[in-house]
Amino acid sequence: MAKDTEKLIRQLSLISYLMAERRPVTAQEIRRDVEGYSAMNEDAFARRFYADRSELEALRIFLSVEKPVDGLVEQETYSLAPENFHLPAIEFTDRELAGLNTALHLLDGEFAYAEPLRLALQQISWGRPSPLSSPEQHTVALGITGSAGGHELSQRLAKVETAIFRRKTIVFDYYTMERGELGTRKVDPYQLLFQGGQFYLVGHAHERGSIRVFRLSRIRGKVGYATKAEHDFQRPAGFDPRVYANRIDWQFGDPVGTAEVWIGPRIAWQIERHFGRYGEMHPGDGDGDRIFVTPYANARQLIAWVLGLGENARIIGPPELAGELRDRLELLVERHTGEPQIAPEVDATPAAAANAPDRGAPDAGNGHHPDGAIRPERFARLVTLASILIDAGRAGRRIDARELCTTLKISEQELREDISVLNLVNFGAGTYVLYAELGVDGMIEVDPEPYGDSFARPARLLPVEAKALVAAIDLIGEHIPEGSLTSVREKVVAALGEDPVHEGLQIATPGGDDTEIAAVVSRAIAERRLLSFEYYKENEDEFSARKVEPYALINGREGWYVATFDPSRDDVRHFRLDRFKSATVTDESFEPRPDVDPAADVDGWPRTGEVPASHRARVWISSTRARWAREERRITAELEDGAVVVERGFASMRYLVRDVLKEAGDAVVLEPADARDAVREAAGALRDAATAVAAR
Repeated sequence: MAKDTEKLIRQLSLISYLMAERRPVTAQEIRRDVEGYSAMNEDAFARRFYADRSELEALRIFLSVEKPVDGLVEQETYSLAPENFHLPAIEFTDRELAGLNTALHLLDGEFAYAEPLRLALQQISWGRPSPLSSPEQHTVALGITGSAGGHELSQRLAKVETAIFRRKTIVFDYYTMERGELGTRKVDPYQLLFQGGQFYLVGHAHERGSIRVFRLSRIRGKVGYATKAEHDFQRPAGFDPRVYANRIDWQFGDPVGTAEVWIGPRIAWQIERHFGRYGEMHPGDGDGDRIFVTPYANARQLIAWVLGLGENARIIGPPELAGELRDRLELLVERHTGEPQIAPEVDATPAAAANAPDRGAPDAGNGHHPDGAIRPERFARLVTLASILIDAGRAGRRIDARELCTTLKISEQELREDISVLNLVNFGAGTYVLYAELGVDGMIEVDPEPYGDSFARPARLLPVEAKALVAAIDLIGEHIPEGSLTSVREKVVAALGEDPVHEGLQIATPGGDDTEIAAVVSRAIAERRLLSFEYYKENEDEFSARKVEPYALINGREGWYVATFDPSRDDVRHFRLDRFKSATVTDESFEPRPDVDPAADVDGWPRTGEVPASHRARVWISSTRARWAREERRITAELEDGAVVVERGFASMRYLVRDVLKEAGDAVVLEPADARDAVREAAGALRDAATAVAAR
C-alpha cells in the first residue's frame, strides 16, 4: 500500500477514534488502538503521530492536548472536540442556494479552484437540495475567469498554492518585464492575487529583502522548494493582503510621489465612483470639476491613464510629472508627422520566443478553456465521500456510481480506490466506519456502522475548500440575478470563524465599483423588465439615454457588461456597467426573444479585448514596450531595433485614437494615413491645453 494511502487511513482512523471515544486518551492508547500505529516502535510512533497532528492542524483540525502537572509527555492526553471537526449548520435561503448553483455552473471547468469548490458546496449545502444537481442557467456569462491558463501555469499555481499553505520557501526563474531579463528568484510566498485575468504571487523576495509581486505567467520552468524542511518561514503578523488587491496600475512598486489630476465635470462622477479608492477627490475651481490626488509609483502608467481620458483630464502637479506628460504628447505629435520612420524587419528568432513570457489563456484569445489547476487534498475528498456514503446507507439508498463520479469530478478508478480506503478506516478494536461495495450494475451498496457519526455530518471546510468558495463568490460579486452572494459570504465566514482571503487568495475585480448599478441591472434581468439608463459613450465623449431588454451579465478584460436587445437599434448591444451614470428598472415587462443569445460572444471580445471591427490599423510599438506587446498582442513584424508591429482592429476612429494615446508615445499608427492624422491632431490639442495650463 502506498505511503500516502497509509497516512490517509491512519489520519482518518485517528479522527474516528477520538470522536468515538469522546474522552481524552493517552498516546499509548492511540498507538495501541488506531489503525497504522500499532506496528511502529516508540520512536517511529512519536515521529508519525507528531507529523499527523501537524498536518491535521494545517487542515484546521485541531486536537486538544492536556498536559499533566508534572509535565511528563507520556501522560499527555488528546481529544477532538466535535466543533473542531464538524461544520456548523448554515441556514441558506433558496435564493442563496440558487446563487451558489449559478456560481458553480459558471466556474466549473473555468476556475482553477473548481474541484475544491464542488466539495465545499457539497459540505455547506448539507441537508438541502445540492447546488451540484440544479439546472443550468443563462443569465450570467464569464469572459474572464479564475482559470490558470494552460498546463504549465496550472502546475506552477498548484505548487505555489501548496507552498503558501505549508509555509515553504520557493525558487524559480522569472522574466522581469521592465528589464527584459531572466533571473532566479527565492521567495517566501504569502498570498495569491487574481487580477485582470492573471494570477500573481505576493511574497518576500530574498534578493530584494522586501515584498514583491510576481505574475505567474512570467515564471519560467518549474517552481521548486528551497529546502527539505517541513516549514521555512512564518508570514509577518502585520501583512495585509488587501493592500495588494486595492492598487491601480500606476501604484505598483514603491511610491515616488503624489499626483494632482484635474478631472472635468463631464466624467467627475465616473472617476470618483470607480477610481476614488486609489486617492482622494477634492473640489475644483469650476462648476463640477474635481481634483484627483493619488500616490503613484509609475509615472508612465499614470500618464497613460490620464491621456486615455482625453480632454476631460490633465495633470497639474507635480511639475516634473506634468512636464513628462507634455514631452510624451510632443513625441506623439512628432511620430505622427510625415511618413513613419521605422527600422527594417527581421525574422523572429527561437531565442526571442524562448525568452518571451508565457501567455495565459485570457491573453491568448483562442477560446481555450483550461481544466482546473488545483486539485483538493485527497483527505477532503475522502471526508466528503464518507459523509455521502453514510447518509445513503442510513437511508437505505443505493448510489449510482456514475452520478457520484460526476458530482465529485473523479474517475471510476479513483472512486473505487477511495471506497477501498474508507473501508479500512476504523475506530479500533475491529470497528469500521462503513463498508461499501460497488456492484457490477454500477450501484454502490453501503453498510454504515452505528459509530459512524464522525462522518455522518459535514466536516469543516479545509483551507483550500474555504478559499475556493470565498474566491468564487468574490470573483462573481453582485452580478447574479438569481440572488446576492453577499449574504452567503457573510454566513460562510461566520461558520468558518475567519475570512479565507487572509490566508491565500485575493480576488481583485476589474472595472471599478459597479455594485449598485449591478444590483439594479440584475433585478431587471430577473424580473424581465425593461432597463432604462443614462450611458456615457466614452469614445464619443457624450451621454445617451437608453431603454433596453436586459438578458445577461457578462464579464470581460475591462469589467462587467450587460448584454441587451436594444429595440431602437433592432439588435443585440453590450453596455459596460462602469459607464452607467444612473439606471432604473421600469414597469414595462418583456418576453425573451428566442433568437437572442446574449452570451454568444463570450469567447470573443470579452477574452481578447478586441471588439469586432470593420477597419484594421498597423501600429508600431517601441522597443521599451515591445515585451508587453508580445505578451498581449499578435505580432506581425519584429524590427531590428527591438520594436514590433501589431495589427489593431477598430470600429471607430475615436476608439483607435484613444487606444494609441493610452500608450503615451510608445505606439505609433503606421497606416491608415487618416488614423495617423487623427492621432496627431488629438495629441496636439492635448499638448496645447497642457502647455497653456503650465504657462499660467
